[in-house]
Amino acid sequence: MAIFAAMPVKLYAPFESSNFSNKVCFLTGQTLNSEEEKIQVFPQWLMSLYELEEKPFKLLDESMATYKDIKLPCAASVNETYLEPLEARIAAAFNGGYDAVKAVDELQLFQWAGKLLYGIIFNEIQAGIRQQYAQGEEFNISQSIIHKFSNLHLMLQSINLPVFFEEFKPFSLFLFKVDNDEKEFGYRDEINTLTLALRIKDFGLIICFQDNGANRQYHRETIDKINNQPLHPIQFEEFSGRIFYSAYLFNRLPEYNLLPVGEELFIEAMPLRGISSKPLFDDWQNKIYGQVLENFWKNWGFLLLEIIKNPEEPMSFLFDADGNFVNAALIELPR
Repeated sequence: MAIFAAMPVKLYAPFESSNFSNKVCFLTGQTLNSEEEKIQVFPQWLMSLYELEEKPFKLLDESMATYKDIKLPCAASVNETYLEPLEARIAAAFNGGYDAVKAVDELQLFQWAGKLLYGIIFNEIQAGIRQQYAQGEEFNISQSIIHKFSNLHLMLQSINLPVFFEEFKPFSLFLFKVDNDEKEFGYRDEINTLTLALRIKDFGLIICFQDNGANRQYHRETIDKINNQPLHPIQFEEFSGRIFYSAYLFNRLPEYNLLPVGEELFIEAMPLRGISSKPLFDDWQNKIYGQVLENFWKNWGFLLLEIIKNPEEPMSFLFDADGNFVNAALIELPR
């Protein structure tokens, strides 16, 4: 009787070969039938909902694209088998609003949003390669950024391969009910820190993609004070500002062990403390945090001078002078 050995998981590692061509699938590395075999980075249902197709999307090299221009090379079979079912689940949940999104498995939200963020990273890298090639230079990207991006890509392969996280979440995820204007599409990302925020319908979602839950732990007290209460959009943007700033202060590059077991692959997180005795986060500086808030509060026009009038206590709509949570209904500002 023949005994068949279990086939180990075959991972694709585009950063090892620096392969960002439109001729191979972004997720599996398989050769595509044509360069037209692509998917939208911002899914069609989301673009249609907020009429985003022709709206401008600015890339890091200052070039402008439209939302519908941003695509990823993807094998039709991979899209049909793995990505479309994930897309359908997320679209249905988003359509149902906060309660439906809250019921979705966090890993699926991570996969969906991670695919979106990776799609933007992929387009940024392609733009960088084109720009440096035009200047006669080789494309160069820092090792720490490559480390983060390749780990994100590794984790996205949990969409299409039997890849599992061994008793940890590689991310911090924050979800709030928010009293949004129904026509508003609020999106921002920071690819260097792998952080994304989305504010639509009646909710706001923030994900730090590669911190093994450290940002959630860092903001534990704030989360406990908010205690799942609905937020005014300015409160959500304030919380987002805190997360984006702390993601910038996070000073570890998480490392992982890959443990193949039969046909499955388990990812195990190495301790973040590692061999360094310094704290996981650099020191919080209110002036820099104030600059972040000024950016996040653009809709309401607050300036840095107002925000840090008291440098010890920057302006806050989340908490009053005594540190108590402010009820969203009491905030008299446009949404």
